[in-house]
Amino acid sequence: MVGARRTAVLLDHHPLWLDAIQPVLDRAGVDVAGRTDSPATALALLKEHNPDLFVVEPGTPTGEFDTGRVRDALRVSPGTKVLVLSDRADVRDVDDALSAGASTFVVKTAHPDDLGAAVRQTFEHSVYLAGGRAMPEQRPRDLEPAADLTRRELEILRLVAEGHSNAGLAKMLWVTEQTVKFHLSNIYRKLNVANRTEASRWAQLHGILSDGPQTKTEAETEAAVWNGENGRRTAANGGRPVLVGAARA
Repeated sequence: MVGARRTAVLLDHHPLWLDAIQPVLDRAGVDVAGRTDSPATALALLKEHNPDLFVVEPGTPTGEFDTGRVRDALRVSPGTKVLVLSDRADVRDVDDALSAGASTFVVKTAHPDDLGAAVRQTFEHSVYLAGGRAMPEQRPRDLEPAADLTRRELEILRLVAEGHSNAGLAKMLWVTEQTVKFHLSNIYRKLNVANRTEASRWAQLHGILSDGPQTKTEAETEAAVWNGENGRRTAANGGRPVLVGAARA
């Protein structure tokens, strides 16, 4: 039996993103009741429609991260779920948004299918939910070995959390997509998670996405041989963690 469609209000200071989000929501069973690039207008739309979902970019044109938009939305429409869709993924920003009351945090580098999955999972409670306080930022040196993950599995976990597709991973690592899926299955089993969403969230909470330079991995050494390159890739500001994902290997 097909469930009833839900409604949403969208707020983003880039109109192009409003155009991009609407068809994704439509495929996820969500009708857009209103959309705007104005925070004040968004509050009026929330009061008018009392939607099931509020999709908001807390980033401002001046570069601030305004979690007050989340709090204000919940104040005028307490029953609305808030999904933050942002081009920022700093751990502090994620924690601030969740502490302000957001149910889900999605990075704009996510695949459209992953955003649709996150929308559905927001209501099904299978994506991480705000726990009432910010999670402390952690670093790998503060942790026990990462769930017995191999070096290759850790590398794939980082790349998945940065938003790379299976096809992209295969090209980067010089392996087949089937090999990538095999590693992802092992990662999910070792972390006791069900999908890319939960694995990416685990990586973020456990400090796998460090701010410092990464050591050169086996795959990068192979790439250097094939491409005639030297140097290393870093997972600092160049790669952002994606906190969503469809339930697929």
